[in-house]
Amino acid sequence: MTQKKTVRSALTRRDLLVKGTAAALAAPFVSACGGRAQTTASANGLATESPFKHGVASGDPLSDRVILWTRVTPLSLDDGDIPVLVSVAEDAEFTRNVVSYADAAVRARDWTVKVDFSGLNPGQTYFYRFEALGQISPVGRTQTAGLDPDQLRFAVVSCSNFPAGYFNAYRFIAEREDLDMVLHLGDYLYEYGGGEGERAHEPPHEILTLEDYRTRHAQYKADPDLAAAHAAHPWITVWDDHESTNNSRRDSADNHSEGDEGVWAVRKAWAQQAYDEWMPIRLPEPGNPNRIWRRFQFGTLLDLWMLDTRLYDRDDEAAFFSPDVFDPIRRLIGPEQQQWLFEGMRTTDATWKVLGQQVMFGPLKATPLPDIDLPLGALGELPIPILGAGEGLRDLYVNPDQWDGYQAERKAVLEHLRRYEIDNTVVLTGDIHSSWVMDLPRDPDNLLEYNALTGSGSLGVEFVTTSVTSTGFDQVPGLTQLPELVMAIRAVNPHMQYIEGTRRGYLVMDVTQEKTTGEYWYVSTINERGGSEELAASYSVDAGVNAITRGRG
Repeated sequence: MTQKKTVRSALTRRDLLVKGTAAALAAPFVSACGGRAQTTASANGLATESPFKHGVASGDPLSDRVILWTRVTPLSLDDGDIPVLVSVAEDAEFTRNVVSYADAAVRARDWTVKVDFSGLNPGQTYFYRFEALGQISPVGRTQTAGLDPDQLRFAVVSCSNFPAGYFNAYRFIAEREDLDMVLHLGDYLYEYGGGEGERAHEPPHEILTLEDYRTRHAQYKADPDLAAAHAAHPWITVWDDHESTNNSRRDSADNHSEGDEGVWAVRKAWAQQAYDEWMPIRLPEPGNPNRIWRRFQFGTLLDLWMLDTRLYDRDDEAAFFSPDVFDPIRRLIGPEQQQWLFEGMRTTDATWKVLGQQVMFGPLKATPLPDIDLPLGALGELPIPILGAGEGLRDLYVNPDQWDGYQAERKAVLEHLRRYEIDNTVVLTGDIHSSWVMDLPRDPDNLLEYNALTGSGSLGVEFVTTSVTSTGFDQVPGLTQLPELVMAIRAVNPHMQYIEGTRRGYLVMDVTQEKTTGEYWYVSTINERGGSEELAASYSVDAGVNAITRGRG
């Protein structure tokens, strides 16, 4: 757990807090033991049903502040802005050092509330709640970032498709008391229609409009297991593609028919607006929901860069097994985001440099051959799987949707690590609905640079978390030889230390100055609510080594 700092005798009050306004706003509210919403009639005659149907959430913790979020369901869709009181205390009963702030659920933002509550102490746990329409919300628990923690422990999740199953992974995360925060790496929701029974999507069709996206966010937030996880820990989130639509990018998307489904630029903007409204995220550029890549600093222990590999500057995908993947001008994160990342990684004083991002960074090769930049004449009669830009031998890569399809940008990242001797880089990834642990050499098949037996020559490591519910390898039609497939992948990709393609759950990262460990926790079922969980594998990287410790897991 994060090392806790000395607690001051009182919270620092926000400059915008007006005691008279807060007291007047609080007067008609009915108290709730432990912050649970009341269902009895209120004194002012307002509706007795709780307006906090979508729970509470916190996110983007800094040393002195955290985003606090809720949504107030209006009495009528004709209602205007709704006054809200948000309160923070040092205990769940709200008896110690309570500070309140008057705000509003704004109609133009779908009656969501997002308060950047500042003046807090570093490395401290707080409790928060909202009051509106005569009701009190559930109590949320959050914590600020420590100024210089000696340990961080956080969950990593991705890909929670509502119709695919129950969010049991979220429930187990909510019940953990050893976590400082939760990282969600994308596909928080899915845009598709469909599903059956209580796991059917709302609205039932593919979401296209601003109202559609808001409705889908509302459905997910109402899930009791997801709501519990939000209330228990602060989250740091970033989108992948399904928060807008499948295989989305800067200027288009695979699952968007221009014209028949509107204008992509408009649909993308609606998806981004709804994400900003409904998620506990702090925009690095206020008023610009197109940019969500941002940085978090945890003293000398860890710096975290949350990247956007989807919507900000991603080019169209290359075709499978196309030499276009080697095109030097192809963009995944783009030059502006890349420059920001490179400068931060070069100048940070933190021991661990962590990248939270969407698609697999490490190579997934189809043939065990090095990428050798030699003139074609020097290759003689060698079989050539693919020729890249007339330079020489090039390997075949399985999935152009991930960094494999944007080779120049991946090469630039790895070269930056090598050139500036940047140690202790850990890439955290979601998207692929399976678990992977791997070294990150420049080319895993170049025996002059990388030794797969020892990890020597690796420039960093990657942990890929499985999905909360989304389809795994075992649900791919026609795929019956899964163990053989995994063995073949490992044989062709010697940098990979662990692959598991069938189990749902989450990843827990434990970070100290000496090492970083990734624990793979899997749930027993997603077909019904409940079940059990299991710690199935654990892999570590020691500080200064840049490779996964051999013989673990």
